[in-house]
Amino acid sequence: MPKPRSTTLAAVLLAASLSVSLSACGQGGGAGGNAGDPDLPLTGSQWTVGAVTVDGDRAEAPEGARVGFTGEGRAQGSTGCNHFGAAVTVAGTTVTVSPDEVTEMGCPEDRRRFETAFLAAFTGPLKGTLTDGALTLVSADGTRKVELAAEPSPPLRGTPWKVDGLVSGDTAASLPAGGGEKARLVIGADGRISGNLGCNDFSAAARIDEKARTLTVEGPAPITRMMCSGPQMQLETKLYELLDGPLSYRLDHRTLTLVDGAGEGLTARAEPAQ
Repeated sequence: MPKPRSTTLAAVLLAASLSVSLSACGQGGGAGGNAGDPDLPLTGSQWTVGAVTVDGDRAEAPEGARVGFTGEGRAQGSTGCNHFGAAVTVAGTTVTVSPDEVTEMGCPEDRRRFETAFLAAFTGPLKGTLTDGALTLVSADGTRKVELAAEPSPPLRGTPWKVDGLVSGDTAASLPAGGGEKARLVIGADGRISGNLGCNDFSAAARIDEKARTLTVEGPAPITRMMCSGPQMQLETKLYELLDGPLSYRLDHRTLTLVDGAGEGLTARAEPAQ
């Protein structure tokens, strides 16, 4: 499980939750719809975050910000910085969100600011409006809003995946500073995995077992021989060692996670095909 965030973030979430509770009590019906409204069909849906508004300040989301609703009463996704999880209940058009986990990766200041705003907006009872592939969640007092757009999940094969994090057991970490701009991979229909390890290009044969959810790289992968900066070479060494042998894979909407038997691995996000 991801580590709990700092006391500062916990305080933000608690304050937002208290504010929502007080608003709901003062307005009687809270954020709910009319009695008898059918539940919003959110289970299994995946959304790209477009923007959030808190106290009149609207902030557009960075690339990679997303929300997915599972069939177990959960929402999971990314703020564009860290991954998060929350308990969710749907009653008619009321979506009640209780954030309970956020990872602790370091991110640029603008992404941290958006993350704080998103976590403050995406909590408590919210009135949901679903129209033409767009979902808007608004607090009862109208001061907080989350704008979401539906997005289909990309396929494992043929999708360009940009490496954006490293995994070690239950811990997720950002890439070495300055090392991940080039790191990408594509799993082709021709049975090969190719891309860039952070410095050099690579290509290797790969076998996919969709039933077992495994990808076996017949490596080590041949690579080019350019010399790059320290962070790039550090990342390349890590990925070169990882992409050699059997890996378990998990697709979570636009995020691909690959881990070996020891729990070491990477996360990558889908990019538009060129």
